[in-house]
Amino acid sequence: MKRAIRKKIFLVLWIGLFLGGCATSRDVQILDDEIYKLQAQVSQLQKEKDVMKRDLAASKTGFTAEAQRLQTDLSVRVENLQSEVRILRTGIEEYREFLRKPSKEIDRVREDFQVRLRILEERGKALDEKNKAQAEKVRELEEKNRGQMEKIRELEEHVKGLEGKMTAPPKQAEVEKTAETKGVMTGTGDLYKDAYETFQRGDLEAARKKFEAFLRQYPNTELSDNAQFWIGETYYLKKDFEKAILEYEKTIAKYPEGDKVPAAMFKQALAFLELGDRTNGRNLLKRLIERFPHSEQTDLAKKKLESIK
Repeated sequence: MKRAIRKKIFLVLWIGLFLGGCATSRDVQILDDEIYKLQAQVSQLQKEKDVMKRDLAASKTGFTAEAQRLQTDLSVRVENLQSEVRILRTGIEEYREFLRKPSKEIDRVREDFQVRLRILEERGKALDEKNKAQAEKVRELEEKNRGQMEKIRELEEHVKGLEGKMTAPPKQAEVEKTAETKGVMTGTGDLYKDAYETFQRGDLEAARKKFEAFLRQYPNTELSDNAQFWIGETYYLKKDFEKAILEYEKTIAKYPEGDKVPAAMFKQALAFLELGDRTNGRNLLKRLIERFPHSEQTDLAKKKLESIK
C-alpha cells in the first residue's frame, strides 16, 4: 500500500516535469485532495470503530470471536489509512522542496532521464534483433527435425510393411502349390490345408491344435517344418512371445534343412525384442544374416538391426 502511494507521488512529479515543462502548484493541490479523501475515510472508519465498541459494551454475552475479528480488522484499516496520510504528506513536502530547486537542475534531471531512456531503447532494439535471429535458427532446426522425423516414419512404415508380410500367411494358392511340389500324399495335404485354412480365418487356438495333430501324425514330412513354424505364429499373434520363441526354436532344431528356418530365426528375434531382450534379439538377427545372406528375411534383419541401435 505504501508503495502505491509513492507511485502516485512519483507519477504526479514527472507529469509536472515533462509534460508541463516545469512543476506547478496544481500538483500540490492534487495531493492535498488525496489527503482530504484519506482523512475522510479515516474519520468514517473511526466512527464505525466507536459504534462497534458501544455495541460490544452493550452486549450481554460479551466479546465473541467474530466481533473481536471485526474490531481487529477495522483497527488495521484505520492504522493503514493513517499511515497513508503520513506518507502522502511527506511526499508533498518533498515535492514542494523539489519545486524550490533551480530550473537548471530540473533540466539536468530531465536530460539525464532522456539519455537513460535512449540507452534502454537501444538495448531493447539490440535484444529484439538477437531474439529474432535466434528464433530464425530455432525454426530452421525445427524444419530440419521435421524432415528427419518424416524420413524415420517412412522407414518405420516400410519395415512394418515388410514385417507384416512375414507375419501374414501366404495365399492359399501358394499353399496348394507347395503341397504339390513337395509331392505329399493327398491325405497329408488335406490335413495340412485344413489346419492352414483355420489359421487364415483367425481361429488361432483351433489352428494350433490342428497343426499339432498334423505333426503327431506326420512328424517328418516335407510340410512338417511349415506346421511347426505356424504353431509358433499362433503364439506370436496372441502376444505369448515366450511360447512363440520355444516353438520357433523347434522349427530350427528339428528341421535345420527346412525352408522355414530363416523365417523362424527372424520371428524368434522379434519375439525377444518384444520381451525387451535386445541382446538375444540382436544376436539372432546377426546369426540370420551370417547363415542366410541371400534370404528374404536377411534384408529385414538388416533394417531391424539399424532401427534398434
